[in-house]
Amino acid sequence: MRKGLVIVHTGDGKGKTTAALGILLRAWGRGMKVVMLQFLKHRNARFGELRAAERMGVEVIPLGDGFTWTSRDPGKNQALARAGWERCRDRILAPEGAHDVIILDELTYPLIYGWLELDEVLETLRRRPPMRHVIITGRQAPQPLLDFADLVTEMRLVKHPYSEQGIRAQPGIEF
Repeated sequence: MRKGLVIVHTGDGKGKTTAALGILLRAWGRGMKVVMLQFLKHRNARFGELRAAERMGVEVIPLGDGFTWTSRDPGKNQALARAGWERCRDRILAPEGAHDVIILDELTYPLIYGWLELDEVLETLRRRPPMRHVIITGRQAPQPLLDFADLVTEMRLVKHPYSEQGIRAQPGIEF
């Protein structure tokens, strides 16, 4: 049997977005139409994955305003998340052939903060075209999302240079 999968990469460990980018690269290499929408990345971001995607001709769309947990204007972040979700929903529900793989990077944060309704997200996923794959990343994925997904991987933190050694994020590794 073949069908579009819902894949969730969650957990406290590093590698959720990196794993989703691996799927993006693999799907692109197979000639599939891929898009990545990033909920936390600032709209003016120039991270490595964005630069690579531009060279490949793959859309990576930052929807956010940076690190929302340090925001001084949570209302603005909520509005950005809602507007970003509208863009995601349109792509998820687009006719067959528009996209084969849609990555919703760090979608779990707007769900955790209550900025998006989990039921609405799940209903949208139920209504997607049958062969459309959707990959969702982020910490603390809600249990109903995990139950709905076809594949769930939890990244577990074992050791991290930032938290244990004070080593800052590295270009090409974290961004």
